[in-house]
Amino acid sequence: MTIREICGMVVVEKKHLIIKMAESKQRRLVLEKFLSEDECKELQFIHRSSSTVGYRPNVFSTTLSHLIATNSPHLIIPFVSIRERLKEKVEEFFGCQFELFVEFTGLISWTRGASIGWHSDDNRPYLKQRDFAAVCYLNNYEKDFKGGLFHFQDGEPTTVVPMAGVVAIYTADNLNVHSVDEIIEGERTTLTLWFSRDSSHDEDAKLISLLSEKMLYCSNNVAGLKLPMLASSNMYWFSPEQVSHQDSGFDICCARIHLVGFDIYCCQRKKYFSDVSEPLMEMVQLARGNELYGKKFVNILHALQVVEFYSWKALDLANCDSDIEVEVIQISESEKERVSAVVLKDDKVAESVFGCNKSYQDSFGWPRFSCAVAALEDYTTKLHQQLLLNLPFWKKLNIIYTVPFQ
Repeated sequence: MTIREICGMVVVEKKHLIIKMAESKQRRLVLEKFLSEDECKELQFIHRSSSTVGYRPNVFSTTLSHLIATNSPHLIIPFVSIRERLKEKVEEFFGCQFELFVEFTGLISWTRGASIGWHSDDNRPYLKQRDFAAVCYLNNYEKDFKGGLFHFQDGEPTTVVPMAGVVAIYTADNLNVHSVDEIIEGERTTLTLWFSRDSSHDEDAKLISLLSEKMLYCSNNVAGLKLPMLASSNMYWFSPEQVSHQDSGFDICCARIHLVGFDIYCCQRKKYFSDVSEPLMEMVQLARGNELYGKKFVNILHALQVVEFYSWKALDLANCDSDIEVEVIQISESEKERVSAVVLKDDKVAESVFGCNKSYQDSFGWPRFSCAVAALEDYTTKLHQQLLLNLPFWKKLNIIYTVPFQ
C-alpha cells in the first residue's frame, strides 16, 4: 500500500469521524429526580398562591419580578439553589462553563385546553438571544393532569413524560422543534428557565434592582413587607371567552380557594362595588359550610397563601394540638352568599379549568388550619431573614447566588 493510499484512508476516516460527531451533537438531556419531592411541592405552593393569567389562553404564570412587585420578595429564596444547579448542569452538558446568564425564571401551569404546536424557541425575532432552555416538571402525568406530553420533532428522546422532579434541558434552536399535547384535565405545572450568552439579558441584575427598591421602600414596615399585595385585578381574572373581565369568568384566587373547599367573605358591609374584584382587595375571611373562621386576612391573596400553605403542609400538621382554641362563628345561608357568588359566577367553569383537589378534606379541622396560619408566618419570617442577609452580597456582585455562610 502506497503512502498516498494510506493518507487517503486517513482522510476518509477523519471525514467519517467528523460526520459522526456532527450527527451525535448533544441536543438535549432528560434527567429524573433532579428536583426533590419537597422542592416540587414548595414551588407548587408558591405558584398556586401567587399566579396570574398567563401569556396564552388557559396558561397561568408566576415570575420572580411579579413576586417582588406583589410584596412577596422572600418567596424568591426557594428558587436560588435550584437556579444555580440548573445553570451548572446546562453549562456542563453543553460545554459552556461560565458563559451563561439566566434570562428568565418562571413557574408556568397549563390547564384544560392549553396546547402548543410544533415550534422552536428561536423562531421569533425577539427571542434570538435565547440559547438554552430547562423545563422542570413539578407534578405528575395521569395523576395530577391528563394530556400535556412534551414531544421533540426528531432525535432522542422524542417524548418526555412530565413527572415531578424530571427536567428536560435542550438547545433553543431548530434542532429542538417541539410541541405540547393539549391538556385534557387538571393543571400541569413547570419551573421554566431560559439561558443566554448575552449579558444584557441577565435576569439577576434586573431582579436585584427591583429587590433593592422594594426593601428600601418597606424598610420602616418589616411586618407589612411580609404581607402580599394584589396586582391589578385584570391580572387575576380568567375569562374562557377572552372577553372583558366584567362580562364573564372568575377571579383565579377566589377559584383556587373555593376548589379546595373554602368560601370567601368580605369584611366590608358595602352592598355595591364598582368592580367585581373590589371586595377582594379589602379584608376577607374564610369559611367552610356554616362555620366562619375568626381571623381576618388583609386581602384575597393573603387568604390564598394561607389556604395553599395548608394544602401543602396538611399532612405535616396532622399531629397539631387539637385542643388549640380557635374562634369559629356560625353563619346563616344568606351571609354565605355575600362575596363568593359575585367573584365566582360559575364554580363548574372554575373546576373545569383547574380540576378539583379535595383529597385532604375528610381530615380537615380548624385547629390544624390555625396551626397552618402560624406555620406560614414562621416560614415567611425565615425566608425574609434569609433575603435580608443575602441581598447585600447579591448587590455587591450583581448576581443572585447561595451565600456560603448559610
